[in-house]
Amino acid sequence: MSKPVLFTGSAVAIITPFKNEAIDFDKLEELIEFQITNGSDAIVICGTTGEVSTLPDQEHVAAVKFTVEKAGHRLPVIAGAGSNHTQHGIELSQAVEAAGADGILSVSPYYNKTTQKGLYEHYKVIANSVKIPIILYNVPTRTSLNIDPETIRDLSLIDNIVAIKECNFSQVGDIVNLCGEDFTIYSGDDGVVVPMMSLGAKGVISTTANLIPRDFHDMTARYLDGDVEGARKIQLRALNLIKALFIEVSPIPIKAALNLIGMDVGICRMPLVEMSEKNLEVLKQAMVDYGFSCSEAYRP
Repeated sequence: MSKPVLFTGSAVAIITPFKNEAIDFDKLEELIEFQITNGSDAIVICGTTGEVSTLPDQEHVAAVKFTVEKAGHRLPVIAGAGSNHTQHGIELSQAVEAAGADGILSVSPYYNKTTQKGLYEHYKVIANSVKIPIILYNVPTRTSLNIDPETIRDLSLIDNIVAIKECNFSQVGDIVNLCGEDFTIYSGDDGVVVPMMSLGAKGVISTTANLIPRDFHDMTARYLDGDVEGARKIQLRALNLIKALFIEVSPIPIKAALNLIGMDVGICRMPLVEMSEKNLEVLKQAMVDYGFSCSEAYRP
């Protein structure tokens, strides 16, 4: 039986707007509408870009429930629900399922890490605790732990583990060869979306799409429609902007970028702090070069 595909194309890893130390739900609703209007194919709420590590569980689940309600089945809503404590991962996964999420993005255990066998057992018990589809999330630069291709193959045999957000480009070909076309791969690196799609990925879960959702939708749609050259041109045009959006720890720059165009999304929660003046100027220039008008009033 073939596995379900949660989405193809561009999913935005949406930021979490804050105001007075709390989630700004009015602003979050604006951002959801902005993404839907501009063609995003799915929303990932409470991921890394959404500062999930600073969200207590009650706030986390409230953000998921709100996003599901406001999206209103117009596009899939995928909820981050990973943990480095397996029991917590189970409880959080069950909570976002109950909140109405269409799927779960589950980051691999971090800090305490584990073995490849531990990874398999961790994901297996989480998958068995819910009915909705799970996307594995492999981001070794943050977790200091790689999910090896052979482990991904074994996990892909579990019915509701349907996809992976892969940030380790070097192993994408091995994943495709081991897991086959029925297991979906999404790029976790905005700078190599088209190259990853050339190896079989079906789209991207993107930070940059917070700022340019239409372009990321068009890039992936063109590739999927067979217009590789059109997709390549969009990818190349966006590269300098993408680099600037990762000049400091994400999501610091993407929040600054949204504030520069007047979206007023607030600042990151500590320990993340605002951008340095030097890097902010680099970001501004990249945005101007891309075609944005940036507010000179915004200062960190």
